[in-house]
Amino acid sequence: MDSEFSLIKPKTLNEVRAMIRKHKRNDFIFSSIGLLTIIFALLTLLILFVDLVMDGYPKLNYEFFTDFPSRRAAHAGILSAWVGSLLIMLVTFITAVPMGVAAGVYLEEYAPKNWFTDIIEINVTNLSGVPSIIYGLLALGLFVYTFHLGQTIVTAGLTLGLLMLPIVIVSTREAIRSIPIAIREAAYAVGATKWQVVLHHVIQYSFGGILTGIIIGMARALGETAPIITVGALTFIAFLPPAPISSSAPFISFEWLQSGFTVLPIQMFSWLSRPEHAFHINAAAAGVVIIMLTLLMNGTAIWLRYRIRKNIKW
Repeated sequence: MDSEFSLIKPKTLNEVRAMIRKHKRNDFIFSSIGLLTIIFALLTLLILFVDLVMDGYPKLNYEFFTDFPSRRAAHAGILSAWVGSLLIMLVTFITAVPMGVAAGVYLEEYAPKNWFTDIIEINVTNLSGVPSIIYGLLALGLFVYTFHLGQTIVTAGLTLGLLMLPIVIVSTREAIRSIPIAIREAAYAVGATKWQVVLHHVIQYSFGGILTGIIIGMARALGETAPIITVGALTFIAFLPPAPISSSAPFISFEWLQSGFTVLPIQMFSWLSRPEHAFHINAAAAGVVIIMLTLLMNGTAIWLRYRIRKNIKW
C-alpha cells in the first residue's frame, strides 16, 4: 500500500505543478494581450490627437476665442459656440444634477424593494445606454411641439439634462453602495435618524463618487451633437444671447433662455461641411478645444475623487 502511494504522489505533484505553470502562462498571455491592446488604443488616440493639434494649432490664438463665426475662414472664431455651450451646460446641470442625485438616494436608501422599484431600476439602467438621437426626438416632440419652448437654449439644456439624468442616477447609486454598512449601523447605534444617516454620513462619504459621475456626465453632454441638431441648433450665429446679469433690478435676466444657440460640436460640423481647407483648419482647432475640455473635466473628476476619498476617515 505504501509503495502504491509513493508511486502516485510524485505523479500527482508533477501534474499540479504543470497545471500551475499552465495557468501562470495563460495569465501572462492574457495580461500581455490586454496591455498591448491598451497601448495600441492609447497610441492611436495620441496619434490622432497630435495630428489634430498640428492641423489646428495655427488658429489656436486669442482671436479664435473672441471672434464670431464668419464666412471668411481667416476671421472666423468660436465665441458664440463656446458661450452657447457654457449656457446650455448651466441649464443641464441645474435640471439634471439635483433630480438625479435625489432619485439615486431615494432608490438606494428609501425605496421599498418590490416589483415596481425593480422595473424603475431596470429602466434607469437601460436609459443610460439609449442612443442620444432618441433623446433628441423625444425633446423635439415634448419641449418644442408640446410645451412650445421653441428651439432655444432652455430646450437644448433640458434635452441634455434628460440625456445626463440616468448617468447621474446610476453613478449616485454606485457611489452609495460603496459605503460600508457598518457606517450606517454605527450612526443608528448612537441614535441618528434615517435622514441624519443619509445626509451626514452616506452622502458625505459617497460625495467623491457622485461628483465624478456628474462631471463625466457633463463631459459627455458637452460633446453631444445629434440631440442638439434635432432640437434646432443653428450652424451660424454672429451674436451672443442676452447677459444673465443686468444692471437694473432685479439684476438677473432670464431672456437668454429663449435665445437661439449654437455649440462647439455644431460649429465644428459646420466648418467641416465647407469645401475650403481653411475652414477645416478651424474645425481642427475647435476639435482640439472640445477634446481638451473633455480631458480637463475627466481629469478634474479623477483628482477630486482621489482628494475626497483621501480625506475620508472611516
